Amino acid sequence: MKDTDIKRLLYTHLLCIFSIILSVFIPSLFLENFSILETHLTWLCICSGFVTAVNLVLYLVVKPNASSKRSSLSHKVTRFLKCCIYFLMSCFTFHVIFVLYGAPLIELVLETFLFAVILSTFTTVPCLCLLGPNLKAWLRVFSRNGVTSIWENSLQITTISSFVGAWLGALPIPLDWERPWQVWPISCTLGATFGYVAGLVISPLWIYWNRKQLTYKNN
Repeated sequence: MKDTDIKRLLYTHLLCIFSIILSVFIPSLFLENFSILETHLTWLCICSGFVTAVNLVLYLVVKPNASSKRSSLSHKVTRFLKCCIYFLMSCFTFHVIFVLYGAPLIELVLETFLFAVILSTFTTVPCLCLLGPNLKAWLRVFSRNGVTSIWENSLQITTISSFVGAWLGALPIPLDWERPWQVWPISCTLGATFGYVAGLVISPLWIYWNRKQLTYKNN
C-alpha cells in the first residue's frame, strides 16, 4: 500500500465533504430564506444532487477500479441504466424500512422518501460508483475480510457511519424538547449527513494508521 494512494483517497473525501458545504451555502445565494431547517426538503434535493455529481466526477477521474478492458457504448448505457434502477430500488427499500420502523405511512410521505434519497446518496451511490450494479461485489465488500483495496475499506466505513448517524439522529425525536430540528425527518437526515462526513474523515486516517497491518488479496 502506497502513501500516495491514501493521499488520493483523502483528497477525494475532502472534495466530497466540500460538496456538502457547497449545498449549504450556494443555494442561499439564489433562493430567498433558504436554510437547512426552514427549507429542509429543498436542501435534501440539492445536497443529494451535489454529492451524487461530485461522486460521479471523482470516480470517473480517479478510477479506483479501472478495468483494462474497453467497454462498448451499449454496455456503458446498460450499466448506467442499471445503476439508476439500483438507486431507485434503494430509495424505495429504505422508505419501506423507515415506515416499518415507525415513520408515518400516509402523512409526510415526501419527507420520508427524501430521507431515503439522501441516505441512498450517502450509501448506494458510492457503491454504484466503485463497484457498479453488482450485488455479488457488494456482498463481498461488506463481508468479513472481503475488501481488496483501500477504496473498499473506505466504502465500508462511510456506509456504516451513515447508517449509524441516521439511527442516532432518530433518538431525539420522541423527546419533548420542542426544537425545530426534532421534526421528522430533520434529525435523521442531519445525523446521516454528519455520519457520512465523519466516515469520510475517519476512513483515510484509520487506513493510514493501520496501513502496515492491512493486506489485500490483489496485492
